[in-house]
Amino acid sequence: MRILDEHPSTVFSSPADATAPAPPESRGLERDAVRLLVAGPDGVSHARVRDLASYLEPGDLVVVNDSATVAGELDAERLGAGPVVLHLATPLDDGTWVVEVRTAPSAERAILDAAPGDRFLAGSVVVDLVAPYPRTGSSPTGHGNRLWRASVSGPLPDRLAAHGRPIAYGYLPRRYPLSAYQTIFGTRPGSAEMPSAGRPFTPRVVTDLVARGVTIAPVTLHTGVSSQEAGEAPQAERYQVPETTARLVNTVRAGGGRIVAVGTTVTRALESAVEGDRVVARSGWTDRVVTPLHPPRIVTGLVTGWHDPQASHLLLVEAVAGRELSQRAYDEAVAHGYQWHEFGDTALLLP
Repeated sequence: MRILDEHPSTVFSSPADATAPAPPESRGLERDAVRLLVAGPDGVSHARVRDLASYLEPGDLVVVNDSATVAGELDAERLGAGPVVLHLATPLDDGTWVVEVRTAPSAERAILDAAPGDRFLAGSVVVDLVAPYPRTGSSPTGHGNRLWRASVSGPLPDRLAAHGRPIAYGYLPRRYPLSAYQTIFGTRPGSAEMPSAGRPFTPRVVTDLVARGVTIAPVTLHTGVSSQEAGEAPQAERYQVPETTARLVNTVRAGGGRIVAVGTTVTRALESAVEGDRVVARSGWTDRVVTPLHPPRIVTGLVTGWHDPQASHLLLVEAVAGRELSQRAYDEAVAHGYQWHEFGDTALLLP
């Protein structure tokens, strides 16, 4: 696995109860009623996602991820060792899968003592570990490997359709259906985990943006698993930047408008399709990691959820927003009780 050569400088302690415990709809809120912290040169303000349009300008471009979340978590039996939870993160071009093995029943922790040749049974689906992914190496925890390349035999699509569920990590008090992990933009199934920055968007938010003169365009990035240890880079992911979106980005930039990425996934996709000072149509696999040492060239604003200390996603936030603005935003979020993780609150960062 790839270890990053830099670490986030934003320092904060998220409160123990900071995780949003459920989708906002289950808490009596509409999707676009989650809180929106807006941070920019003029300071910090507090609003709701439904107010997003009022913080953008005519001529800006909002880029969204149209990847839909798939059911990637299965209960399985590790031969000779008992029950586990498998996270089927990504299908690879050679027919194998990127797989993570986690503790049963809630997938709270990664199991790091797996080895090549280990076999797992999920009904009539057989999963055999082939080799560490992407290469042999120690985990940031100092031992074992977290991700594996695995061969899969048997009716996996049928098993996932009947028994699969959204990938989760045990920090929520209960499980939620796959529909709770979809955004309104998700039309192309492929993400192991929800591109969650787009979740609070509703038709009302989109209508208000368009009415204000803000353009919206899609890219695709199919997410892998987001359970990286501190210092671990995100895995390679499939993406596509279509020709129409590339043209829009270049036109908006030429006219002085801002390119606002909805999420770290969109940022990664756009920054993977840069040639010179322009975005081009491109698709394939990206291992681009946006950090302050490898900053964005296209994205000038970011809609994002809140990330844990030392997460690689926080480096991307700092790269787009700057370390000073990122620190100010996180200080405000902690002080005002913003909620973390996929069902939580949101930020708009406009450096």
